[in-house]
Amino acid sequence: MSSIEIERANEPNAKRFLAAIELSESEARVYDRAFEVIPQYVPWPKAYGGDSVAQAAAAALATVGEDRELHSMHSSFLRPVEVGEPVRYEVELLRDGRGYSTRHVRGYQQEKVVFLTTASFQVPENGPEYAPTMPDAPDPDSLPSSAEYIDGRGLGDSAAGDYWARGRSFDMRHIPGPVYFEIEGEQRPHQAIWVRSFSELPADRRTQQLALTYVCDYTILEPSLRAIGAPWSTEGLVTASLDHSMWFHRPARADEWVLYAQESAGVQGGRALNTGRFFSRSGELIATVAQEGMIRLP
Repeated sequence: MSSIEIERANEPNAKRFLAAIELSESEARVYDRAFEVIPQYVPWPKAYGGDSVAQAAAAALATVGEDRELHSMHSSFLRPVEVGEPVRYEVELLRDGRGYSTRHVRGYQQEKVVFLTTASFQVPENGPEYAPTMPDAPDPDSLPSSAEYIDGRGLGDSAAGDYWARGRSFDMRHIPGPVYFEIEGEQRPHQAIWVRSFSELPADRRTQQLALTYVCDYTILEPSLRAIGAPWSTEGLVTASLDHSMWFHRPARADEWVLYAQESAGVQGGRALNTGRFFSRSGELIATVAQEGMIRLP
């Protein structure tokens, strides 16, 4: 049994996320700076898309000063990423102005481009504020965890069930209910999820921000799956992330509960567009996500 397979049996914690963003600098072959990292275990042939988003963000962050904060990313998933094979992120330093910096990042695996993103950074400044209101949601402590939901149905022994329950570094509690094996709740194009890391994370703002970039991809296709009545376990279902944008509005801790409110903007042509907003437990808007993904049914 490989070390990756053994890791699947670990108790719930945030180690997988922290390992995913543990980049080592290497020699740049194409652009200005380069970093390498190993994608984390998933019980499927291709790596989790949030690995790529968070790793590219970490690579870009490593090239800007502490006076700047990541405020947006615009990304494309180009090829499936193999689990356990190193990915090299090459960072092009496009611009450093007085208030903003721009980085372009390309991820390479086996010398093929698998992921790319353009990241923008800002020196924080004051200005007028407006934000939408957080939707009403039951308290997270009143909802079952993924592990409680899956183990209560005797489904935790499968590779997928174990991964959904304990293997993703984050505790996720669905409203109105999960879409792992069936559509819990109404077949409607929106849902919300309370999210926090299983264990405490380093308190620095960049690690907390990277945690949001990492977790955002797990469930963003689910409003569309819910709308068309196709849970993750649907036989023959094939999904993939295509492109992704994320905007960061203010700092927040990802090891404390945040609400991820999501909605499907439409499903057509084998593609689904979904949007999401992260709110702090006190109701502040933290980040906004838009992602298009492939959804194929037999």
